[in-house]
Amino acid sequence: MLAAYRRVLRRPGAAAFSTTGLVARLPDSMMTLGIVLLVSALTGSYALAGQLSAAYVVGTAAFAVPHGRLADVFGQGRVLGVDALVFGTASSVMVVAITQGWSAPWPHVLAVVAGMAKPQAGTLVRSRWAHLLTEERDRHTAFAVEGVADEVVFVTGPALVTLLATSVAPQAGLVVAIVAGTLGAVVLAAQRRTEPPAHRPDRATGRAPMPWVLLLPLALGAVALGSLFGALEVATVAVAEGAGRTGLAGPMLAAFALGSLAAGVWAGATTLRRPPLARARLGMALLAVGTVALPLLPGLALVTLALLLTGMALAPTLIALFSLIQATVPASRLNEAMGIVSTGIAAGIAPGAWGAGVVADAAGGSAAYVVCTASAVLAALSGVLVRLPRGSTGP
Repeated sequence: MLAAYRRVLRRPGAAAFSTTGLVARLPDSMMTLGIVLLVSALTGSYALAGQLSAAYVVGTAAFAVPHGRLADVFGQGRVLGVDALVFGTASSVMVVAITQGWSAPWPHVLAVVAGMAKPQAGTLVRSRWAHLLTEERDRHTAFAVEGVADEVVFVTGPALVTLLATSVAPQAGLVVAIVAGTLGAVVLAAQRRTEPPAHRPDRATGRAPMPWVLLLPLALGAVALGSLFGALEVATVAVAEGAGRTGLAGPMLAAFALGSLAAGVWAGATTLRRPPLARARLGMALLAVGTVALPLLPGLALVTLALLLTGMALAPTLIALFSLIQATVPASRLNEAMGIVSTGIAAGIAPGAWGAGVVADAAGGSAAYVVCTASAVLAALSGVLVRLPRGSTGP
């Protein structure tokens, strides 16, 4: 199994940019929680904590697609250099503003700017893999590497930021996230030999066309997947709290991530038998099927087992989605296209969490899993709507 991973990671510069990308994306799982922990510890206001966290997410989501477009046009090195400067400065001043009790709207504005400048490391690293590797099987394995890295970030990041904020200082978790994102961006920018070339638009022919028949349904599916993630977190906490075992919510969610991680490792080493679109459709269908049972299961043990099994559909689905984009989108717009999917996922988290919260308040935690099912079904339906652009090989 490990031979496939050794084959891609032995490429010159590959292990370096993949490892750097993992560090650079730690803010993905640490910043919002770090803001909540800092604000709530210093002010006791969860309302203000939610406002600043939401401001950061809005900045990230609003600028992710333009961010990818800039990387396509000017090159990753230049964009990452600006990212490091603006993200490090705005985030650091935001921490000072919160700590010193600056009045609104300054902390909110700084949170938005920090979110806008957050390094889009996952997207940029996947684009590097697509540039470096020519064979589909190798790209599939490389995207599995990044899928596993995503899971590692989202398993370790929240635990790390919570530990630092509660045992060292309220702002310690945020400081570590800021340092990781800033230094990660700087080091990734310095790795120029693996950077895809910049694609300046030709004035005569203009920019290469985007395959919107593919990307629009995928964007809808990405929003639905984000909604699934947001709802899953809230519903699981509500279920654990309803059983009087709130402390088990973390391990239950970790089971979902562990299932995804294990399946991602397996998928990356598996010989491809289906094209990316067929794999993406199958994965989203399995997510929908897996979530159907969640509202019906009695006992935390069975729910945890179901989360583990359902999570096994996630990483292979995301690997297939990014493989599909790489295979069909012009290289000159690849960062932008991947940013559309990443933005969709980020944009769906808050509505999913809100919907699950409303249902949990009205009917209990188990019922809130229905929002997960609805989100997964919407994602599966969006996969059915995907059409390959002309000239592409059918599924």
